[in-house]
Amino acid sequence: MARPLINVPAKVKRGQIFEIKTLISHVMETGYRYSTTGERIPRDIVTLFSCSYNGEEIFRADLYPAMSANPFIAFFTMATESGTLEFKWTGDNGFSETATATITVE
Repeated sequence: MARPLINVPAKVKRGQIFEIKTLISHVMETGYRYSTTGERIPRDIVTLFSCSYNGEEIFRADLYPAMSANPFIAFFTMATESGTLEFKWTGDNGFSETATATITVE
C-alpha cells in the first residue's frame, strides 16, 4: 500500500512563491526484471502525478519505468489565496492515491 508524504508551508504571504514537496512510497517495478523462476515480473509503476490548487491544476508529471521507487517530486507555485492543495497519483493495476494539504495565505 502506498503512503504519501507532503511538505507544504502552513502559512504563506500573498504573492510569495513557495515550494511543495511530495513523496509516495511505491515499489515502482519496471517490468523488465525476471523472477528467480525466469518469469517476467509485471510492471507496476506510478504513471501520473498531478496537483490542484483550489480545484485548478497547477502541476502535472508523467512518470515512466526509469523513475525510482518511492518517487520524490518537488515544485514551486505562487500563493494567491487560502485553500486546499489536492495531490493525486495514478498508476498501473488500478493504483490511485490522493492526499490534501491546507494552506493559509496572509
